[in-house]
Amino acid sequence: MCKGLAALPHTCLERAKEIKTKLGTLLQKPDSTIDFIIPYPEKPEKPPKAQKPSPEEALQWRDSLEKLLQNPYGLASFRSFLRSEFSEENVEFWVACEDYKKTKSPMKMMEKANKIYEEFIQTEAPKEVSGCGVNIDHFTKAVTMKNLVEPSPSSFDMAQKRIFALMEKDSLPRFVRSEFYQELIK
Repeated sequence: MCKGLAALPHTCLERAKEIKTKLGTLLQKPDSTIDFIIPYPEKPEKPPKAQKPSPEEALQWRDSLEKLLQNPYGLASFRSFLRSEFSEENVEFWVACEDYKKTKSPMKMMEKANKIYEEFIQTEAPKEVSGCGVNIDHFTKAVTMKNLVEPSPSSFDMAQKRIFALMEKDSLPRFVRSEFYQELIK
C-alpha cells in the first residue's frame, strides 16, 4: 500500500518544498497594482498596416506555416480565420511565446511568464492549454511549469513547438481551404 510522503527520501521532500515555494512566488498576485502601472502615450500608436502579399507569396503559405506566421499580413489573416472559428487560442499562445522570447529584462520575463501561465497554462485559465483552449498534453504542461521555476527565454519552447505542430497539421489545412485564403491567391 501507499506509505505516503514519509516514505520519500528527505532530499526529495526538501526539493519538492523548494519548487512549491518558487512556484508560489511566481503565481502570487501583487498586493498593489501600483507597482505595475506602465506609462502609455496619450494616444496609442497604431502599428503600420501590413502590405497585402502577392498571390505568389500567399501561395507559399500553403506549404509553410512558418512563412505564414512570419508575414504580418499572413499572421493577421490566419488570426482572423481562427477567430471566425472560435479557435484563436493556439496562435495567440504562439505569438505570446514569440514576444516572451524577445524579452531581455529578467523582471519583464518573469512578468510575461506569469501572464502566459495565467492566460494559457494554469488549470481553468481563460485559454487553458489542456482544456478547451490551447492544446498541449499533460507532460508538456508539467515540463513547462517546471521551466517556470526559473524563467528563461526557452521556458515555453516545448509547448510552443507542440502548438506549432498542431496548427501545421490542423489549422493550416483548414485555413488554406477557407475563403480568407482563397481571396489572397486570386
